[in-house]
Amino acid sequence: MTYLDYDALDRSPLRRDPYDFLMVENFILPERFGEVSRDFPETPGPGSHPPSELDMRGHFDAMMKELDGPRFRDAIETKFGVDLAERPTMFTVRGHVRSKDGSIHTDTKTKIITVLLYMNEGWESDGGRLRILRSGTDLEDYVAEVPPNGGTLLAFRRSETSWHGHHSHEGPRRAIQMNWVTSQDVVEREQGRHRLSTRVKKLTGALFGT
Repeated sequence: MTYLDYDALDRSPLRRDPYDFLMVENFILPERFGEVSRDFPETPGPGSHPPSELDMRGHFDAMMKELDGPRFRDAIETKFGVDLAERPTMFTVRGHVRSKDGSIHTDTKTKIITVLLYMNEGWESDGGRLRILRSGTDLEDYVAEVPPNGGTLLAFRRSETSWHGHHSHEGPRRAIQMNWVTSQDVVEREQGRHRLSTRVKKLTGALFGT
């Protein structure tokens, strides 16, 4: 059983302007999207949450395991011409964004490949649409805009020029971020930081109902 459309990934070209990236709409198979979406875990507010702090279950959990498997890794290695066999993976889940999120950035140097998988059932807002940018100063100078809906996949090679960001949006916005990173130390440090943040948000929600 598979949740992901590897044929569509194989057909999608690797674009090299302004940096190496690819986009696949409906990467989660449309006939499987509904069941995966129904099992999307509740997140305690905005920010990035490690799977270890969420109620991972059912089809969502199974799809996450598939993302972390050899078939997807092999496909990304082939597309980007990179060896990821000895590189650890790191996952976070987001359910909401704040108006201040989406500022232009390149991702940290410890990330090798970034994968974003969006899980929103339709997207009407002009904000929240990630843009592949030519610079770190102009959100309007973009070569592609990624609709964050329907199982859309974005993958890119992190570099000093891998600028991306989006216009302001506040509210629900479901996304999975997966990274191949330089070392296990990175995973432990970053997941520890996110884990603490998630626990604080859970405690705040329990105490104040937020």
